Amino acid sequence: MRNKVLPLRTLVISVALATTALAAPAQAFADDEARRAILDLREQVRQQNEQNQRARLQLADQMQAMQQEITQLREQLELVSRQQPSGQASHGSANPPGATASDPSEQSAYDGAIDQFRQAQYQDAADSFAAFLALYPNSQLAPTAKFYLGSSRYAIKDYKGAIEELNQLVQQTPNDARAPDALLVIAGSQIELNNRTGAKASLERIVKNYPNSQAAGTAKNRLQLLQ
Repeated sequence: MRNKVLPLRTLVISVALATTALAAPAQAFADDEARRAILDLREQVRQQNEQNQRARLQLADQMQAMQQEITQLREQLELVSRQQPSGQASHGSANPPGATASDPSEQSAYDGAIDQFRQAQYQDAADSFAAFLALYPNSQLAPTAKFYLGSSRYAIKDYKGAIEELNQLVQQTPNDARAPDALLVIAGSQIELNNRTGAKASLERIVKNYPNSQAAGTAKNRLQLLQ
């Protein structure tokens, strides 16, 4: 019997169909793998988005708490600047115990600046205290005048000026009764300037060097916030 020879066109089509039939399972397998990979990727993205959302909410809560603490600190610092030095009893005067000016003009200049501060005339008080210190740099009242000068700078939001003046007080007279309060105002100014590292160092300095002062208790509370 003669072998039947298929036409060339029929042979090509048959081979193509056979090849397609063989390739179909492999192609289907590859498509399934791709779909699973896409689904896995989508799930990972979804989980990441949820984590990011939770992190943003937590950060917002932390920032709100920080802002509230800063507001409270600002209010406390304003009270500190009006009070007697830490641990010092009130004597009806802002002067340290026994510190008075021998010169009536010197005392008058100091009292005038203090009156301006008490009346919340902080810019005028800052100018008056600066003038007092220029005229009487060696006065017994100079450390307290420098404290109120720095506090006046803080009140008018001249935070860099406040830090400069109060740092001089702490460096020149570290044993002054106002030194721990000065550091507290310095820390507040640093927070206002977004210098958390500097504020933390100032607060730690209060706790370390002036552990028995009223300012130390406030400093400990603020350090917890800055951790």
